[in-house]
Amino acid sequence: MRSVTATLAAQAAGLIFACAAATAAEQPAPASTEAARGRYLVQIAGCNDCHTEGYALAHGDVEESKWLTGDALGWRGPWGTTYAANLRLSAADKSADEFVALSRSPLRPPMPFFNLRRMSDADVKAIYAYLRHLGPAGKPAPEYLPPDKAPADPFVQFPAPPPGSQH
Repeated sequence: MRSVTATLAAQAAGLIFACAAATAAEQPAPASTEAARGRYLVQIAGCNDCHTEGYALAHGDVEESKWLTGDALGWRGPWGTTYAANLRLSAADKSADEFVALSRSPLRPPMPFFNLRRMSDADVKAIYAYLRHLGPAGKPAPEYLPPDKAPADPFVQFPAPPPGSQH
């Protein structure tokens, strides 16, 4: 009886160890201080509102593993139709300096690039570190469509600017 009990105890201990090891392996690596700051900036800057499908409609209740993977919702206006990019794929094939340079370039509406340009390089690099921490996921957003091309649904139609306004 002792040998059966000892065998069962050894098997139970082995099973507990295996489960604990599997659980530990599934846990993502902790974010660096810079990546944690990037996560914070992503949240307060509203990046998920457009760059995470369904984020705004879900009141922000979207799994973090799906954050910043882009959206197929088109934004159509006088500029054509744009789509929120998959930032995780964008960061995956760029260096931190290349990502900063991209953030300093003009981007099509409705992306508020003018706000992004006001971020410090350290802020943009923290967002980059967070994106790299998350790792690549998802698929690329649909390609830009010029104004004369009609997008497939779904899309948001922006009105034309008022006459005489600057755009």
